[in-house]
Amino acid sequence: MNRRRAAGAEVERAARAHLEAAGLRLVASNVNYRGGELDLVMLDGDGATRTVVFVEVRHRRSAAFGGGAASVDAGKRRRLVLAAQQFLAANRALRDLPCRFDVVAAGGDASAPRLDWLRDAFRADD
Repeated sequence: MNRRRAAGAEVERAARAHLEAAGLRLVASNVNYRGGELDLVMLDGDGATRTVVFVEVRHRRSAAFGGGAASVDAGKRRRLVLAAQQFLAANRALRDLPCRFDVVAAGGDASAPRLDWLRDAFRADD
Protein backbone atom coordinates (compact mmCIF):
# COMPACT_ATOMS: atom_id res chain seq x y z
CA MET A 1 0.00 0.00 0.00
CA ASN A 2 1.45 3.37 -0.96
CA ARG A 3 1.88 6.16 1.62
CA ARG A 4 -1.04 8.22 0.37
CA ARG A 5 -3.43 5.27 0.49
CA ALA A 6 -2.14 4.28 3.96
CA ALA A 7 -2.68 7.84 5.20
CA GLY A 8 -6.21 7.83 3.77
CA ALA A 9 -6.97 4.55 5.57
CA GLU A 10 -5.67 6.03 8.85
CA VAL A 11 -7.87 9.11 8.48
CA GLU A 12 -10.93 6.97 7.64
CA ARG A 13 -10.33 4.86 10.77
CA ALA A 14 -10.11 8.04 12.87
CA ALA A 15 -13.30 9.43 11.28
CA ARG A 16 -15.13 6.14 11.86
CA ALA A 17 -14.06 6.05 15.52
CA HIS A 18 -15.17 9.67 15.95
CA LEU A 19 -18.59 8.98 14.42
CA GLU A 20 -19.07 5.74 16.38
CA ALA A 21 -18.23 7.61 19.60
CA ALA A 22 -21.06 10.00 18.65
CA GLY A 23 -23.48 7.06 18.38
CA LEU A 24 -23.44 6.19 14.66
CA ARG A 25 -23.14 2.53 13.66
CA LEU A 26 -21.11 1.28 10.71
CA VAL A 27 -23.03 -0.48 7.92
CA ALA A 28 -20.28 -0.60 5.25
CA SER A 29 -17.00 1.01 4.28
CA ASN A 30 -15.15 1.62 1.03
CA VAL A 31 -18.02 0.47 -1.15
CA ASN A 32 -17.16 0.88 -4.83
CA TYR A 33 -19.59 1.36 -7.67
CA ARG A 34 -19.02 2.33 -11.25
CA GLY A 35 -18.52 6.07 -11.07
CA GLY A 36 -18.19 6.45 -7.32
CA GLU A 37 -17.06 5.18 -3.93
CA LEU A 38 -18.70 5.49 -0.53
CA ASP A 39 -16.11 5.90 2.23
CA LEU A 40 -18.46 5.09 5.12
CA VAL A 41 -22.13 4.13 5.27
CA MET A 42 -23.53 4.45 8.78
CA LEU A 43 -26.81 4.44 10.66
CA ASP A 44 -27.75 7.30 12.96
CA GLY A 45 -30.56 6.86 15.49
CA ASP A 46 -32.68 3.89 16.51
CA GLY A 47 -36.00 2.37 15.55
CA ALA A 48 -38.28 4.68 13.61
CA THR A 49 -35.74 7.53 13.76
CA ARG A 50 -32.96 5.68 11.92
CA THR A 51 -31.20 7.59 9.14
CA VAL A 52 -28.74 6.20 6.61
CA VAL A 53 -25.67 8.43 6.58
CA PHE A 54 -23.29 8.45 3.63
CA VAL A 55 -19.99 9.88 4.88
CA GLU A 56 -17.30 11.30 2.62
CA VAL A 57 -13.93 11.55 4.40
CA ARG A 58 -11.58 14.16 2.93
CA HIS A 59 -8.03 14.71 4.19
CA ARG A 60 -5.83 17.66 3.39
CA ARG A 61 -2.50 18.24 5.12
CA SER A 62 -3.09 21.99 4.81
CA ALA A 63 -6.00 24.31 4.13
CA ALA A 64 -4.09 26.12 1.37
CA PHE A 65 -6.69 25.19 -1.23
CA GLY A 66 -9.76 25.36 1.00
CA GLY A 67 -9.32 22.15 2.99
CA GLY A 68 -11.12 18.84 2.72
CA ALA A 69 -14.70 20.10 2.75
CA ALA A 70 -14.06 22.49 -0.14
CA SER A 71 -12.86 19.57 -2.27
CA VAL A 72 -16.36 18.05 -2.30
CA ASP A 73 -17.42 19.93 -5.41
CA ALA A 74 -20.54 19.50 -7.55
CA GLY A 75 -19.01 16.64 -9.56
CA LYS A 76 -17.98 14.77 -6.43
CA ARG A 77 -21.43 15.29 -4.89
CA ARG A 78 -23.06 13.92 -8.05
CA ARG A 79 -20.86 10.79 -7.92
CA LEU A 80 -21.65 10.29 -4.22
CA VAL A 81 -25.39 10.56 -4.83
CA LEU A 82 -25.17 8.04 -7.68
CA ALA A 83 -23.18 5.60 -5.51
CA ALA A 84 -25.69 6.07 -2.67
CA GLN A 85 -28.57 5.29 -5.01
CA GLN A 86 -26.82 2.10 -6.12
CA PHE A 87 -26.09 1.14 -2.51
CA LEU A 88 -29.73 1.59 -1.51
CA ALA A 89 -30.93 -0.38 -4.54
CA ALA A 90 -28.73 -3.28 -3.39
CA ASN A 91 -29.77 -3.01 0.29
CA ARG A 92 -33.54 -3.36 0.43
CA ALA A 93 -33.72 -3.11 4.23
CA LEU A 94 -32.32 0.44 4.12
CA ARG A 95 -33.92 1.86 0.99
CA ASP A 96 -37.01 3.36 2.67
CA LEU A 97 -35.09 5.10 5.46
CA PRO A 98 -34.28 8.81 5.32
CA CYS A 99 -30.73 9.56 4.14
CA ARG A 100 -28.20 12.32 4.54
CA PHE A 101 -24.74 13.12 3.25
CA ASP A 102 -22.08 14.08 5.79
CA VAL A 103 -18.48 15.14 5.22
CA VAL A 104 -15.64 14.61 7.67
CA ALA A 105 -12.91 17.07 6.78
CA ALA A 106 -9.59 16.01 8.26
CA GLY A 107 -6.51 18.17 8.47
CA GLY A 108 -2.92 17.84 9.54
CA ASP A 109 -1.03 14.63 10.19
CA ALA A 110 -2.94 11.50 9.14
CA SER A 111 -1.89 9.63 12.29
CA ALA A 112 -3.59 12.23 14.51
CA PRO A 113 -5.89 14.29 12.27
CA ARG A 114 -8.05 17.24 13.28
CA LEU A 115 -11.60 16.22 12.39
CA ASP A 116 -14.43 18.54 11.42
CA TRP A 117 -17.73 16.66 11.05
CA LEU A 118 -20.18 18.47 8.77
CA ARG A 119 -23.61 16.89 9.26
CA ASP A 120 -25.98 17.14 6.33
CA ALA A 121 -23.20 18.75 4.29
CA PHE A 122 -25.25 18.62 1.09
CA ARG A 123 -28.52 17.28 -0.27
CA ALA A 124 -29.08 14.81 -3.08
CA ASP A 125 -31.02 17.48 -4.97
CA ASP A 126 -28.36 20.22 -4.63
